[in-house]
Order: sequence, then structure tokens, then C-alpha cells
Amino acid sequence: MTALLASVRSDDEAFDAARAGAELIDLKEPNAGALGGLAISEITRIASLLRARYPVRPISAAIGDVPADALDEIATRVIEVSDAGIDYVKVGVAGGPAARRCIDQLAGLPATVVPVLLCDSGIDDELVSHTAALGFAGVMFDTASKDGSTLFDHVDVETLGRWLRLTRERGAMGGIAGALGWAQLEQIRALAPDVAGFRTALCSDGRRSRLDPQRVAQWADALHRGSGRASAGAAASVPGTANAAHRL
Repeated sequence: MTALLASVRSDDEAFDAARAGAELIDLKEPNAGALGGLAISEITRIASLLRARYPVRPISAAIGDVPADALDEIATRVIEVSDAGIDYVKVGVAGGPAARRCIDQLAGLPATVVPVLLCDSGIDDELVSHTAALGFAGVMFDTASKDGSTLFDHVDVETLGRWLRLTRERGAMGGIAGALGWAQLEQIRALAPDVAGFRTALCSDGRRSRLDPQRVAQWADALHRGSGRASAGAAASVPGTANAAHRL
């Protein structure tokens, strides 16, 4: 079963997502970029409130959009976020000359880091293989640009499938994100990642608007039950998704 990761920016959104069926609650600020970070004090506050009501619900948080070559800043933010009481620290890493060194540093930090490999400008098999071999709890594949394109516009299903298999063979969770919506449900099902992450698809009017718990529940149903009929019904009940549902 693919677990639903819901990205939230507040305690109200976190509680709504948890009640609606999201297995992982991910803290980030969509106004601050693809992996925008909340203030450490806010991460601490939300995590504490969420733990009181959902003590075993995993919580992740992003450190913010930091260039892969800013190693000292990345290390500082990783430790700060980890100490704020969350389970997984998400760090975006774009392909390029600094990527491997950044990944190596992340593997040595005293925190449970989940590298988020940003596929917009290309991620090669060698970097994925190297990352998977370093013992991370999980590896996610995502996009940095929020321009309407999705992860599948940058990486084909066959390549993603190979990367996810490689990640799992090394004992890590494999996840995907990147402007995923109902039109991509068939591809998500074909890949069956351990985790699928969403923000835009869970909001009422774009990723910067408020999370809608009804949409969270619809996606939880679609991912968990895996029934074409049930998922098509869920998609059809969301404005603008009926055509995508007919293709499933």
C-alpha cells in the first residue's frame, strides 16, 4: 500500500490531514519554495501538538530550499529541524557537481535524513545508486519547479520504477512527489511507491491555499483501496478532475 504524505503549514492543517487519513504529516511553507521551511519554533510547536493527539503518526519537515553546495548551512538546518521533535528531515538535492558531496554529508549527520532528489534538471542512475547505498531511511524523487509540470514530465515511469526498486533493495523507503494529481493516479499505482507526497492536489485553490481535508480523504481512499471505480468516483467529485477520472 502506498502511504499518503500530506504537506501542511499549520497545526490546523496538520490535524485536518491526520483526521482525514494521511499517514505522514510533512511540515513545510509553500510560500517559501518547493521545500520551504517553517520557522524552527513553529515546527516544534506543531510537532508537540500533533504528538499529543497522534503519538505514533510520523512527522517530517523540510529544511528549506538551500543550494547543495551550502554544506554548513544545510548541516545546521538539519540538526535544528531534527531537534525540533520530528521523525524525518527532508533535504532537497538537485543534480549537479555538488550533489554527491551533499549526499555524503547528509549520511553522516546525527539525524534521520530523507534526501529529496530534485529531478527537474536531471538525476542520473549513479547518484541514485550512491544515495541508496548510504543507509538513509528513505529517498524521495520530486521536482523543484512548481510551474504546472509534474514529476512524470521530467522522469518516465520506467526510470522511476528502476530507482524505486533500487532504493527498496537497499532497505529504504522509496517515495515520489512533484505536483501529482488525479491525472497521474494510474502512473502512481503502476509504480506503487512506499510514499506519495502531495500539496497542490490537497488544497482548495493551488498549493498556497488552505489544505482541504475532503481532498485528503479522497486521496487516502484512492491510494489505499486501489480500486479504479472508487478512485474514479473520488476524482469525479473534485472540480476539474472528471476527465482525468475517465482515463483511469
